[in-house]
Amino acid sequence: MRQKIMMDVDTGIDDALALLYLLASPEAEIVGIAATAGNVPAPRVAANNLALLDLCRAPQIEVALGSATPLAIALRTTEDTHGPQGVGYAEFPLSPRALSTRSAAELWVDLVRAHPGEIVGLCTGPLTNLALALRIEPELPRLLGRLVVMGGAFNHPGNTTPTNEWNVHVDPEAWKEVFDAFAAAPPQRRPLVCGLDVTETVEMHPVHLTRLAERADSLPVQEVSEVDTPGTRSKASNPIVRFVTDAVRFYFEFHRAHDQGYLAHMHDPFAAAVALDPSPARIRAAAVDVELGGAITRGTTVADWAGMWGREPNADIVIGTDPRIFFERMIARVGDFARAVYPPA
Repeated sequence: MRQKIMMDVDTGIDDALALLYLLASPEAEIVGIAATAGNVPAPRVAANNLALLDLCRAPQIEVALGSATPLAIALRTTEDTHGPQGVGYAEFPLSPRALSTRSAAELWVDLVRAHPGEIVGLCTGPLTNLALALRIEPELPRLLGRLVVMGGAFNHPGNTTPTNEWNVHVDPEAWKEVFDAFAAAPPQRRPLVCGLDVTETVEMHPVHLTRLAERADSLPVQEVSEVDTPGTRSKASNPIVRFVTDAVRFYFEFHRAHDQGYLAHMHDPFAAAVALDPSPARIRAAAVDVELGGAITRGTTVADWAGMWGREPNADIVIGTDPRIFFERMIARVGDFARAVYPPA
């Protein structure tokens, strides 16, 4: 039986690759996609999701527009990280697919009520829509089969402030509401949290793009290099390989500009892989809370590893993985999928 997945994304380069990973996974059935404001505004996120479904020649999947703003603060976006449209140097035409008439929060609630215990929720952006859904349906933590989120930093520096990870920084109130709500979930349904501690070890390098193109039988097998002129566009024959290359090149250049090397952290595709198969993830349970009042630490995710608060764990935090396993799976799945959708001439 295929695993039903409800995605909540702020697409985003790595969000797009997470969606692509699941579309390429035969054991996954995406039952809905919520567009969350984050990397780019929510309407742009929704447009990216619809256009990516077109690119992948995917069946009709309901895409719902989420809240335009976080719960309590103004929206901050990050086009400098993800490009003007959110997908790096890639460009999408306007999709003929229609958005859902339901809001993202309504889609969350309707799906989990219709399929109690069957859906894995995957959130790779701010948790605004999920928090709004919890306000409608407080039983959602018990109705979901599992929740997997990409966000937070625990024993690791932040990527937005010294202590803050981006997704939490955009809407810390939403993240706190979600962690508080899932304190009522049974242990086997605690959220699986993929924070920067692990996702920044999952580094994509140019060789991974070369291997992907080879797996897809896409020509020419373009060697992406840091000596290339910034903004060089892919000439790959396979449209999916071309999209991935143009999107990730922007991400490579961003990371290099911030002294992290010519690489890209695969935050969200790793979370997608964990949503389907958590076995490569080493986890540790903890009570997690989000700081809302600190003058310089607002938005920090705090894990009580030692049980000092006297609370039961409300999260399973991923503390380690083998990136090699992830990239083997990603290249095989996406490469085979790209070749199947666009067979070589």
